[in-house]
Amino acid sequence: MSSLLETKISARQQALREQGLLRQRKVMSIEHSLDTNASTSSPRFVFEGRTYSNFSSNDYLGLSRVPELADALHLGAQTYGVGSGASPLVTGYSEAHFALERQLCSLTGHEAALLFCSGFGANTALMKTLFDQQDTVIADKLVHASIIDGLQDSGAQLKRFLHNSLESAERLLVRHQASALITESVFSMDGDCAPITDLSALCRQHHTWLIVDDAHGFAMLNAADANGNAHAKAAKLIDVQVVTFGKALGCQGAAILGSQALIDFLVSNAREYIYSTALSPANAALALAAVQYSMAHPELQQKLRANIALFKRLCLDANVPLLNSDTAIQPLIIGDAQQTLQVADELKIAGIWVGAIRPPTVPVGSARLRITLTAAHSAEDIAACAAQLAQVLKHVNIPRVSERRAEDEYR
Repeated sequence: MSSLLETKISARQQALREQGLLRQRKVMSIEHSLDTNASTSSPRFVFEGRTYSNFSSNDYLGLSRVPELADALHLGAQTYGVGSGASPLVTGYSEAHFALERQLCSLTGHEAALLFCSGFGANTALMKTLFDQQDTVIADKLVHASIIDGLQDSGAQLKRFLHNSLESAERLLVRHQASALITESVFSMDGDCAPITDLSALCRQHHTWLIVDDAHGFAMLNAADANGNAHAKAAKLIDVQVVTFGKALGCQGAAILGSQALIDFLVSNAREYIYSTALSPANAALALAAVQYSMAHPELQQKLRANIALFKRLCLDANVPLLNSDTAIQPLIIGDAQQTLQVADELKIAGIWVGAIRPPTVPVGSARLRITLTAAHSAEDIAACAAQLAQVLKHVNIPRVSERRAEDEYR
């Protein structure tokens, strides 16, 4: 006889399968080891014996495959061991962590930093520790799930403004005495940038903190505004900045950056920080090396921008209806979850792997291909991806570019 939990699990999984929303892990293998010069070739992996061009990775600068950073990780492990061995407040906080925090503060202009093992953990810890039932928080409608989860746990009253709408944000700021306004720098599913400069001015006017999840912008678009203008010192505009190391830096971990008073408060009160084993010193040393490497190699950002421009031009020429994104994240809205999976599967037949993003990650009716570009992609692979997209879309009912633009203007 099945237990109540077994029955619930089975029914839920079957419902997800019928809706095209069932998630399943896939075991990938690396096509080449680092000693083959693979770090200078387009990103690829092997799945079930076949090689695919990888257009799903968040490794935007290609740093995860740089031999110098592999050496930095090796040296870090030799120096500090492979793990931290304790939580940060016991014996898990080392000089490697301190050095990384100092570098991040120097880069952004913030007074202090606090390291976490993941961006999700950093966001939830910040939200549920900083806010409580006395707070009203205003957030962009498309902020990350980790922010929403943390705010729900905090008990704060959440008010959401229309995506990237200054007018909607201002209406809520006028109506509510908000403790903070939260946005992302680069939105993870749409690929567009928040108007950070204008939001900062609004927050200053209303004596409200501006908190920015900079996961997909850090090391590429530090405190970038909607026009892609970068600011050297994010602290001039942002009160609290959350950065992750698993995107453009190609490694692991995250940090909350802000005032010394904020970081001291989190050290004393954030349960995720107090009761979790610290990020390994070896990974902290690696992240520091990745920050320094990205700063020493601006040609990587330049190559990424060139690859983005090439992909967008080829898709426009082929009537592939991308969203209006100028970042590494290039979404193609399909709508139906099953149809999105169909398109992704047809691309896989052509040897191209793109992410099929479905609810609840995105709203119902907005399932999409999330195509991501990196500095490591070759022009040939980008051209092949755009050509295959155009060919596959002929088999499904996707509006052409001109039709999609008309729909966008109507909305």
